[in-house]
Amino acid sequence: MVAGGVLALPGAAFARGDVQETLRKMNERLQQLEQRNQALEREVKTLRQTGTVAAAPQAQQDNDRLVRLERQNQVLQEQVRELAHAPQPEPSVTEPGIEVGASLVSVYQHANRNSIASGETGHAGNYRGDVEISIPAGHLGEAQGKAFAHVRFGQGNGLTLRDTHVGVPNSTTFEKYGGTNSDDSFAILAQAYYQLTWPLKPTGFNDQPGDRIELTVGKMDFFGFFDQNAVAGDEASQFLNNAFVHNPLLDTGGDIGADNYGFAPGARLGYYNEGDGLLGWGVSLGVFAAGNGARFDGRDNGGPLSVVQFELSPKQINGEPRGNYRIYAWNNGSTEDLEGNRQRHRGWGISLDQRLGRDWNLFARYGHRTSGDGAFDQALTGGFEFSGASWGRRHDAIGVGLGLLKTSQAQKLASGIGGNERLAEIYYRGKINEHLEISPHYQWISHPQGDSSAPDINVLGVRAALSF
Repeated sequence: MVAGGVLALPGAAFARGDVQETLRKMNERLQQLEQRNQALEREVKTLRQTGTVAAAPQAQQDNDRLVRLERQNQVLQEQVRELAHAPQPEPSVTEPGIEVGASLVSVYQHANRNSIASGETGHAGNYRGDVEISIPAGHLGEAQGKAFAHVRFGQGNGLTLRDTHVGVPNSTTFEKYGGTNSDDSFAILAQAYYQLTWPLKPTGFNDQPGDRIELTVGKMDFFGFFDQNAVAGDEASQFLNNAFVHNPLLDTGGDIGADNYGFAPGARLGYYNEGDGLLGWGVSLGVFAAGNGARFDGRDNGGPLSVVQFELSPKQINGEPRGNYRIYAWNNGSTEDLEGNRQRHRGWGISLDQRLGRDWNLFARYGHRTSGDGAFDQALTGGFEFSGASWGRRHDAIGVGLGLLKTSQAQKLASGIGGNERLAEIYYRGKINEHLEISPHYQWISHPQGDSSAPDINVLGVRAALSF
């Protein structure tokens, strides 16, 4: 596991509340959808009957409205069909309000001799497990408190590639830092934080959250709150190469300054406005310990990481996001230059994901370091995930990612090499049953560290992920 290469569980920690309450909510939602569907059909019928005798400008407006209503009607009909065939919820195994999740992911990878640092054909396997629990934890006025804990364990460091800007083909690796014994297997308390949520508006349609303010304090994963991405953000089910899991400048580039396992103590404050059901937005601020401070060691510390993020979320008719558009900026006084000396780094980035139709889900990220020296100072990644519904496997998906890392001027002066590193990854995620997924994948890295004369790196592998 590399610093910062972590994210929430595949399938995330989930609630298994009371069965009857769950069924009641599903029935209520089904009735709401059917009633809305009937109302839309009546309105469509009226517009069809009256639209031909309206004045020309009004007729055009009615026609545009008719098209919108027919599209909404199609969406509602599809949701009604899905709900009508929805599986029965599993029996409750926890107290109401308590959420528990667990996962285990294992990866095996193979690379040829041109790809491995030792010059020999290499292969490596690893496993990583996560257990998360969220518990209601009191009130402060109208604010609802929540306590969250996350334990991580595992074994295996994965392949050691030749030098690259982002030489991390497997972001699920996790092993004792500095350990020399491959038998080392251990666990850590990865996250432990307390969150208060002030509701500003009731829960929306389809049980979507309403307007709110959130305050989170404790040890946490930076990427659980910033630089999120619905398509490229979970190494246990999506892309494995670290360049696609997070912004490479923050993660592999080291600008978050987290501890050796990717976590840090800090605080984050966010305001989220869900709007009128068509467009939501939010703004959040975060301050995290960095460098030695991230390891709870205040000595020789250059200052914390501070970050601000603004986001927009276009929504579909049922209140669920169709996409997310995030822009953020960071400032960290505890980062390092190419020689390992303390240096302040600043930069900004964007993270976008957008669903198109039923099957396509697109993503893009861009990062730009504006102050400080690193091996690369700009990173652009993008790609898509395509649902398997077209071939009768709607829970399966194909993912494709492409990336370009721009070698920094400081690196050019130090090494005499000034090209750009290119990378790609493709995977197929096959859902075996409600708990198990199998994902074969292939990764390609060209011009490693910007060196056009260096041979390409090729990595093949397979991932198995269990979630409960």
